[in-house]
Amino acid sequence: MVGQIIRIHGGFAFVRDPDTGKVWTALRRGKLAEEKILVGDLVEFSPLDEERGVLEKVLPRKTELYRPPVANVEQALLVFAFTEPDPNFKLLDRFLVLSQSAKIKPIICFNKLDLASPGLYQEERRAYEEAGFVFLAVSAKTGQGLEELKRHLSHRVTVLAGPSGVGKSSLLNAIQPGLKLQTAPVSRKTGRGRHTTRLVELLPLDIGGLVVDTPGFTSLDLPDIPPASLSAYFPEIARVGAGCRFSDCLHQAEPGCAVREAVAEGKIPRFRYQHYLVFLGEILERERRKFS
Repeated sequence: MVGQIIRIHGGFAFVRDPDTGKVWTALRRGKLAEEKILVGDLVEFSPLDEERGVLEKVLPRKTELYRPPVANVEQALLVFAFTEPDPNFKLLDRFLVLSQSAKIKPIICFNKLDLASPGLYQEERRAYEEAGFVFLAVSAKTGQGLEELKRHLSHRVTVLAGPSGVGKSSLLNAIQPGLKLQTAPVSRKTGRGRHTTRLVELLPLDIGGLVVDTPGFTSLDLPDIPPASLSAYFPEIARVGAGCRFSDCLHQAEPGCAVREAVAEGKIPRFRYQHYLVFLGEILERERRKFS
């Protein structure tokens, strides 16, 4: 039989039959005992009885993420909050680069709309939408925007990612109350959220589709990409960069750089360009260390 791993715990893989929704507890045997398996993996397994089975083979992965470790997701819901905690846009841009480089469609979702003052972060929202990203404003508490969010989650495999305390688990509980995921408030002392998700788990939704609830993150390493490829993950920079004097322009200090000119004229958001330069510096430093 072919199923999908929805959870790994205590040496067991919990495999879901996509047709019936039945979950089997499966052990690994043979070469699979040493092979890396991930939540989200499609596997061949042999049932031993009505509840237990044995994994036989891991099928080829369409996508793979390392932090969080999950396979075969189609899109990433990048959850931040309007406030409590305030959004870290550099971290958001890092998530956008990571998801795009893994060929996973990113969807930006800002929670706690009920706590936001009118027009809060409208310029940033406009910047992401004009770059071509989906930007959802929602409230897990009041239900604002949840119907639109459901439409994006339905019949897709989605990984949730974002810093702690922004309400990822609360959003899933609001979409499907029966999940009853553990939540925790933001610490008054640190202003940061606390991890409430302990395991990576694939959760089936009644609206169709699957979601992966993951622990929160505060920093992530950029993918191993050439410096010249970074601009491809900043669509507004890539579009304008086609007009640079030099085809290999990195948009730092090169003469005839159309990107720097567009930033100066306000056509490219300065905060996005600054994040691009920070990421470019990290990649260049990694290249320097690699060849030194």
